[in-house]
Amino acid sequence: MLWFSIGTAALAPGIALLTYFYLKDKYDTEPLHMVIKIFLLGFLIVFPIMILQRGLTLWLGDNSFVYAFLISAGIEELVKWFVLYHMIYNHTEFDEPYDGIVYAAAVSLGFATIENVLFGLTHQASVGALLIRALLPVSGHAMFGVIMGYYLGRAKFSKGSRSRTGRYLLYSLMIPVFWHGVYDWVLNNITEYWLWYIVPLMAFLWYGGLGKITRANSRSPFRAMEASSRD
Repeated sequence: MLWFSIGTAALAPGIALLTYFYLKDKYDTEPLHMVIKIFLLGFLIVFPIMILQRGLTLWLGDNSFVYAFLISAGIEELVKWFVLYHMIYNHTEFDEPYDGIVYAAAVSLGFATIENVLFGLTHQASVGALLIRALLPVSGHAMFGVIMGYYLGRAKFSKGSRSRTGRYLLYSLMIPVFWHGVYDWVLNNITEYWLWYIVPLMAFLWYGGLGKITRANSRSPFRAMEASSRD
């Protein structure tokens, strides 16, 4: 019964956040089965990521900067980006800019959710500890996903040159890696008053993420169609 309670508490934040991002799609809601599929795929990538991170740690050592930006943030965001690019980017259901945010949030939250469940079960974490993880790691992964998905949407629907598309694709990987690396470095290296750093960082990421959600929705081709249908 205790394990069931811990597992449920660990699952809830990721599902709640995914529901929030799914419902923020204003004009052309994605098929629920597709979103769930990508969310569950986030579960599966945890184990190859753990293997890659372990191997790189043994090879490169435990330098704090290398670990935060390359081994932790770099590997996790690269694998999520790889999945999205090869499974979603050219999919017919990816038909408006906001869809990138939905699917990137789904794979990111799938990863964060199973990571949270494993942490809760192996450490028999308290509800308080899981609440902190909901506000930090799970929420953080959601924001990294929003950033990634926003720039994937810009890449797919940009009307400029191929170099512009390539630039947005690069942004979709490197910007999440950067902010994820900053987040990890703060948590791993600042032992006193770390809340003074991480809370403003999370507030900044959420502020920027909500702005990206608004801008992605505003670029939807279905927006004009909906407006014309009202006339």
